[in-house]
Amino acid sequence: MSLFVDTSVWSLALRRDAPPDAPEVGALLQALETGEPVLTTGLVLQELLQGFSGPKAQSAILERFSALPLLLPDRQDHVEAARLRNACRRGGLQVGTIDALLAQLCIRRDLTFLTTDGDFRGVAARFPLRLWQT
Repeated sequence: MSLFVDTSVWSLALRRDAPPDAPEVGALLQALETGEPVLTTGLVLQELLQGFSGPKAQSAILERFSALPLLLPDRQDHVEAARLRNACRRGGLQVGTIDALLAQLCIRRDLTFLTTDGDFRGVAARFPLRLWQT
């Protein structure tokens, strides 16, 4: 199984003020320890760098992320993400632009999406988005 890890999980895993006890963080750490493929994209990296503004934290993030494969969305990913977002909106579910693109990257590449954001359950109910589950 290849994991695409959302910003919500990385944020918890990288915190220093509290030990990460969320099951999603445990799944991330286990995947990293066992060599399971863990992927990311520039949007997740950017969100993390924006959230951890200190130079030490940013250096640590850049170092950790340099070892991860970086998915680059192409034109088709953006087109399908817009369709996904529009379909969700018509069904009464508000999905942000970035979240729609992250979901689309996972759907197209058949990745398991590791997130703590419950909003993605609504997307998974309408589209073949595979969410990690305990």
